Amino acid sequence: MGTRESFEKVIMDWRTLAVIAVVTILWRTFISIDKEIALWESVCSGVVLLILGWFIFGYLYYLSRTETSWLISNKLAQGIAISVSALNVYVLVYYAMRWFRLMTETEVYVPRDFLLRDARYAMLVLAYCGIIWATGHLRKMHDNYMLVTEKMPERRKPGAQEALFKIITDERSVIVILGVVFLWRSFISFDKQIVLWECMCSGIALFIMGWVLFGYISSLTVRAVRPSVAKIYQGFAFALFAVNMYALVYYGMRWYGLIYFAGAEEALVPLDFLFRDVRYFMLVIFYCTAIVLSKYLEKASEECEYLIKKESKA
Repeated sequence: MGTRESFEKVIMDWRTLAVIAVVTILWRTFISIDKEIALWESVCSGVVLLILGWFIFGYLYYLSRTETSWLISNKLAQGIAISVSALNVYVLVYYAMRWFRLMTETEVYVPRDFLLRDARYAMLVLAYCGIIWATGHLRKMHDNYMLVTEKMPERRKPGAQEALFKIITDERSVIVILGVVFLWRSFISFDKQIVLWECMCSGIALFIMGWVLFGYISSLTVRAVRPSVAKIYQGFAFALFAVNMYALVYYGMRWYGLIYFAGAEEALVPLDFLFRDVRYFMLVIFYCTAIVLSKYLEKASEECEYLIKKESKA
């Protein structure tokens, strides 16, 4: 085993991920003791997330370009890489706006603001950890899987539920979703005012999309017949759960601020509404990529089931 392989094994070990989670909790506890947000503390938190996120993206991109006997693993790596890149861009824009507000020293805080911000940060770290966990098992399947997908028998004619799933997970459906989101965010940002009902509609749409996806991928975990594939599903489902919780806490804080601090002044960064739209769009891209990815996860599950049946007959 070379140095690179040893490093990958250490990084993707569950104990390493547990250490990352514990360090995150300790760090956020430390910087929240004085209940003040210092710029250097926010910079440290943001830079760590960005390094972690882009490292994962780079590794997944490398994995997607590596030849394998299991061709669908390349598709899975590509899909997860796109999801990670969308999440990374969201984090980048969020912290750029955050640092601007800290430098202007004018910001509205909701009750228990520090606790909720810590929870959001922890959810992002856990999302990255879930993706690392899934990537580790994807790499094992990537290296060891010997199924030739061209020999797969044709599937039976899909039922109504399967046909609906096929339509929803089609790339063209995802493009339609992105187009609708673009038009919606353009419409609500036209007057450059933040209205509660508009914010609620945006948040609820994300909640529905995120939790439906989480439920579906969790069902794939239960249905998976090969443990190594099930762990890929578990890792990505965990990442989805963490992002869903992040969105839930974020919009909870956002709605509270709009309801109870409607007249308060908030520091706006230049092109504030544009950056908010970019952040929202990145979350939608994350979910849309997960929608398409679920199709390949389903296919991977079918191929594994076919392989096990084939092995049992041999």
